Amino acid sequence: MSQTRKNILFGLSVAFLILLLLVAPESYGQKKENTPVSKITAKVDSLLTLMTLEEKIGQMNQYNGFWNATGPVPKNKNSAEKYRDLETGLVGSMLNVRGVAQVKAIQKIAVEKTRLGIPLLIGFDLIHGYKTISPIPLAESASWDLEAIEKSAALAALEASAAGINWTFAPMVDISRDPRWGRVMEGAGEDPYLGSRIAEARVIGFQGESLSDVHTIAACAKHFAGYSFAEAGKDYNTVDVGTSTLYNTIFPPFIAAKNAGVKTFMNAFNELNGIPSTGNSFLQRTLLKDRWGFEGFVVSDWLSITEMVSHGYAKNDKEAALKALLAGSDMDMESHAYRNHLAALVKEGKIEERLIDDAARRILRLKFELGLFEDPYKYCDVEREKAVIGTQQNNERVLDMAKKSIVLLKNKKKILPLDKEGLNIALIGVLAADKTSPLGNWCIAAEEQSAVSVMEGLEKYTKNKITYSPGVALDLDENKADTDRLGIQNAVQMAKGKDIVVLVLGEHGLHSGEDKSRATLDLPGRQQELLEAVYKVNQNIVLVLLNGRPLALNWAEKKIPAIVEAWHLGTQSGNAIAQVLYGDYNPSGKLPMTFPKSVGQIPIYYNYKNTGRAWSQKYTDESNDPLYVFGHGLSYTNFSYSALELTAPEFDSKGSIEVSFVIKNTGNYTGKEVAQLYLRDLVASVTRPVKELKGFELVSLQPGESKKVRFVIDSKTLEFYSARENWESEAGTFKVFVGGSSKTQLETEFLFNK
Repeated sequence: MSQTRKNILFGLSVAFLILLLLVAPESYGQKKENTPVSKITAKVDSLLTLMTLEEKIGQMNQYNGFWNATGPVPKNKNSAEKYRDLETGLVGSMLNVRGVAQVKAIQKIAVEKTRLGIPLLIGFDLIHGYKTISPIPLAESASWDLEAIEKSAALAALEASAAGINWTFAPMVDISRDPRWGRVMEGAGEDPYLGSRIAEARVIGFQGESLSDVHTIAACAKHFAGYSFAEAGKDYNTVDVGTSTLYNTIFPPFIAAKNAGVKTFMNAFNELNGIPSTGNSFLQRTLLKDRWGFEGFVVSDWLSITEMVSHGYAKNDKEAALKALLAGSDMDMESHAYRNHLAALVKEGKIEERLIDDAARRILRLKFELGLFEDPYKYCDVEREKAVIGTQQNNERVLDMAKKSIVLLKNKKKILPLDKEGLNIALIGVLAADKTSPLGNWCIAAEEQSAVSVMEGLEKYTKNKITYSPGVALDLDENKADTDRLGIQNAVQMAKGKDIVVLVLGEHGLHSGEDKSRATLDLPGRQQELLEAVYKVNQNIVLVLLNGRPLALNWAEKKIPAIVEAWHLGTQSGNAIAQVLYGDYNPSGKLPMTFPKSVGQIPIYYNYKNTGRAWSQKYTDESNDPLYVFGHGLSYTNFSYSALELTAPEFDSKGSIEVSFVIKNTGNYTGKEVAQLYLRDLVASVTRPVKELKGFELVSLQPGESKKVRFVIDSKTLEFYSARENWESEAGTFKVFVGGSSKTQLETEFLFNK
């Protein structure tokens, strides 16, 4: 054993001995579920007494991966400085380091070279899978299947943890009403109730029952808060919302994530009421940590601390560090502001060291909960990495999720499902053969060309004759002109006389995501021209959409008989689409966002409010109606709703009522229906939406089968953030709506007596 190693072990022994004395007779190596939080707190506090001010600040410093950790020490100035910080205990976390070999090499430096041997948090944007990619989160949300979404997050955690990762920057729980904003693909859509339930499911999926389990990782609710309400749908833009919107629409999924036990929050790039979220003490200290009692830590978004200088909120990086820390931002992602300035700010008396202690304490607590002090290399098992990642079972699980995420938007003349043999099919669209685009954005660890393409899925799944034409090119630069019409001509010739044309159009996987805002929602490039040209020679078209956001599809809705919203479905994309098109899986997805007819309608959402002149609230050149409403989604079978009943006409705060109705499968296929419950508070201290989702249930029915569905409504169901600045229910009359979308079929009402 080297002398260096002996010195390290001696230092660790001293630190651990003090910890053991303070928490005795508990075994230091006990698992979390047997370790009371108070004892973890004692361990953290005792460790803090051993740490210098600089080491505490080091825990608050996060660096991006900056070199091949299994290679030589970096030579360039920036990387060399980061390396020195790493080996002197001035780094608490690394991000974008992945794979057991790389993570173990990094962790070894932190554990075996620093004075106290404090292990690192290893963070990663695990948005919808690690190597085996699930559908984008917006697509998963279209399943309305909370159990499936939870399992999808658990699968992502399983693979990522096997690759050395112990913390994900997910879920994104921002509610969004503007599909121009590229990051709608990363969230759960427009509704705070659905978004809250999905936020809860994803947090539980990532974190499991115990963070000490090697298959789980810490989750992060982001972006706190208001990021998705950026003006004009432009990423990073200014946000200006009122109190009612902030509390009743934006906050609920964050509250749900907190209540589900999420361990970290990430602040946002945007300003809110004139103050950047990163420096917003009301959001981070007053609300999140004090009123909500959040005990985890807040990490900045990438460079968001120093970007407060660009906002005009801080005059330099030092003042930005001061304002961020005072506001409650605990960890600095990659801006170096804390590392460079916090110690001086403490010594100058501008920051109390207790605030440093609080931030470091929160970070260290998570490391104890993850079991990293017990075994810093618990996520670094090469054999587990080989055995867990990319298995057949994992692929079967993402295939199941992908099928559940598909939404049948239109099926006129029952053109779907397709026969499995005897058809001569024209498959058109460059996306049909693409094996990378279906992965979607935020699939950092996935291999390019690893998705099953639509063409592969269809070809291996049928005896039909399939002829393929790419049609038109699809460039990520939408401003780049495409003047080549030969592809359209070839596609048109191929489509002539075919029994069916399957046109696969939409966005490339990288057309949506961070910094991918769009001013229009049309089909990118010359795909619309291709669609119209093919329609002229063959109207038996199934339009399969691969996209990361709602699109404006007026022409297609009027002309094309069958439209399938297939999103970006991940690794098993082509297989999932083939099974739906051929009827081996009956689609059951429902839209989590409204599809507009025109960009001019945006923001458009189902839970709008009436105005004083609701009858005159209109456009002169377009109707108010969306193209497809929130909650819309068809099946190969049909469902009827009837017999809406309440157990009582009224109730008070001590009681409840039950809403019941009957769903019947009136078609010829077994199918699943997402039954949806909506309420309207007719008069309140602040105006309320015309309709709000308050419950849903997936109901599976055989042909001819009926089922009674029940929902319980109590005072908690009726709560909102009132004019008295409280979460409360108010007495009054409420309407009840039920149906298969936000365009409900049945309604009644009840009286609530406070």
